[in-house]
Amino acid sequence: MSLDGWPTLRFAFRLCAPPGVQPALIRNVAKFLTTNGINYVLEEIIKGARERLVLISPFLRLNDRIKELLSDGYRPDVDMQIVYGKKELEAADRQWLNTVPHIRSRFCQNLHAKCYLNESMCVITSLNLHLYSQQNNNEMGVMIKRTKDHQLYADVSAEVDRLIRLSELTHVDRENLILTAVGTTDPAYSELSTSNLAKKLGIQTGALYDNLIARGLIQKQGKKEYLTRLGKEAGGKEMRGKTGLFVVWPADLQVDL
Repeated sequence: MSLDGWPTLRFAFRLCAPPGVQPALIRNVAKFLTTNGINYVLEEIIKGARERLVLISPFLRLNDRIKELLSDGYRPDVDMQIVYGKKELEAADRQWLNTVPHIRSRFCQNLHAKCYLNESMCVITSLNLHLYSQQNNNEMGVMIKRTKDHQLYADVSAEVDRLIRLSELTHVDRENLILTAVGTTDPAYSELSTSNLAKKLGIQTGALYDNLIARGLIQKQGKKEYLTRLGKEAGGKEMRGKTGLFVVWPADLQVDL
């Protein structure tokens, strides 16, 4: 039986295979982590997110450091989602989510998995995103980098997407979601950030950026994109977030790809 068709068995084989056995299969082994390592990589995943960030944890009680990273690290073109389960959030966490409307929170019934992922790496772990667990428990996990093991990362990402589809938006999220609604006449939802416009169009954010630059609607200076005169004429607007200026577009912007 080929291991290539069985990602779980392939992953277990790679962790357990002795030296000298099937080196082609095990040379890109996922990195093993204990509690301190998991907490460190978790922060790196949050800070390094440029397109998406998904935090999946059955029990959720965020410490101040994680809240600070999620709040102060606001990037309008990063899709941030928190998926939790088991029970409703404590009042303090619900109140905090009220202050960060750019983060979508979802409830997944019977959730037991713990996984923290951005577009380039992820951690599968026993660690809940809970203050007590991070400070007191002995935890284990494995880090997977997309560049090191593209297929294994893709398998994890696909399961993360499945859990998101199974979950429901929370009450807090439905009240506070901004610049993401599609198909509504409410003026508050008539403009979309570049990443959310890409989602509506069903394309990658990078592909949309390339299109906008090619059409002269935005120009790139260093790592930043700025709205041009043509972009303003097309309905683009510059808005200021916690980390600086970003651009929003009319929800019905025509994009030819």
